[in-house]
Amino acid sequence: EGLEKRDADFAGGVEKELEKYRSDPAAAPAEEPKAEAPKAEMKPKEEPKAESDKPAVVISALEVKELRARCGAGIADTKKALVESGGDMEKAMEWLKKKGMAKADKKAGNLSAEGAIATYVHFNNKIGVLVEVNSETDFVAINAIFKEFASDVAMQIAANPTVVCISTSEVPADAIAKEREIEMAKEDLEGKPDAVKAKIVEGRLKKKYEEMALLTQKWI
Repeated sequence: EGLEKRDADFAGGVEKELEKYRSDPAAAPAEEPKAEAPKAEMKPKEEPKAESDKPAVVISALEVKELRARCGAGIADTKKALVESGGDMEKAMEWLKKKGMAKADKKAGNLSAEGAIATYVHFNNKIGVLVEVNSETDFVAINAIFKEFASDVAMQIAANPTVVCISTSEVPADAIAKEREIEMAKEDLEGKPDAVKAKIVEGRLKKKYEEMALLTQKWI
């Protein structure tokens, strides 16, 4: 009975307390603010680092031609090899070899140490030519066709007194300067703008250089 009475008293006390809070809501105990969970720090996304651009390498047509003569690869592959190698000829050759694009290294090491010497003397003995035509092997040098070719070259030079070099790139600098001075002073160019003058003169000089070079002569 004592326990039942204690439970009844406790229940009655709770009911009174609840009734008091119902009649006066302000008397209700304030709820403790809930502690907020720490927010995870938002790290800024790292932007992917841009790959450092390789410095632009200017490759000339002459370099491509020189390397292509050595390796026998295509023009595009040859130029790419030079770009990848920073213009270094030897590294470009290695790059092509690794890619299996180089057929053979026809470096200037293949010297033309063999050959034939031919002469031509005009019937009046006033013109004489001595010429040396080189080849890489003695097998070619002793060939009758090669010897005949050397003799023809000697005759070709004798028939063209203006010839002073093998190719136009070998025309002597003093000859170039002299010819340019002569052409610039011609009367038919007087009164023309300098730019027009220079263009006309270069065209005329090109023709003269071809007359001075053996390789650009018409075969006689």
